[in-house]
Amino acid sequence: MPSPLVTPRARVRLFDGRLQDLNVERWMADADEVDHRILDRTRGPVLDVGCGPGRHVEALALRGTEVLGLDLSADFVAMAQRDQRPVLLQSVFDPVPGGSRWRCALILDGSIGIGGDPGMLLRRVGHLLTSGGRVLVETGTPDEPTETLSLCIESETGEGNVFDWATLSASDAGPVAARSGFDLTDLWEDAGRWFVQLEKRRWWSAPHEAVRRP
Repeated sequence: MPSPLVTPRARVRLFDGRLQDLNVERWMADADEVDHRILDRTRGPVLDVGCGPGRHVEALALRGTEVLGLDLSADFVAMAQRDQRPVLLQSVFDPVPGGSRWRCALILDGSIGIGGDPGMLLRRVGHLLTSGGRVLVETGTPDEPTETLSLCIESETGEGNVFDWATLSASDAGPVAARSGFDLTDLWEDAGRWFVQLEKRRWWSAPHEAVRRP
């Protein structure tokens, strides 16, 4: 049976009972104008963390940019690999091919919640970036809270396992980034989506905790 994550009416059930719809159709589609504008800020090689079926991976590959996507959804990775997109079924907290050679990382479509701690995720990504590397992160709106969550993905035909997640408000992105070894160099809204651009401090070295798997 396919994961609820890849069904058209997938939604998130939070531990407190709240339900939120997931924009699965956007994940399945090709990169749109908003996606391409954020991809204009990348510099290869690029690591796409929580890439889903790989629409950003495909768009960058078509530009001639070296890129690798990582995701833990076997269904999404199977879709990506079927389309010959360079995507691996693995966690960013496991050893990543290429080590710390990446010049840019993408954390889009809510993937900043991976592991339930945005700061921990950013520290891990910082460990994988070259000195002065860049991270492009999609956040919540400035009015949305930064929360640690327990949730599951469900649909009309089934539900997945409960796992740890988090949200990051655009208003909190600067302090979280600073504590994780990054400078926030830009924050903007585009068609209702919010993003930040972070630059790894050249003197910063990722602490040991950054390589622990949550």
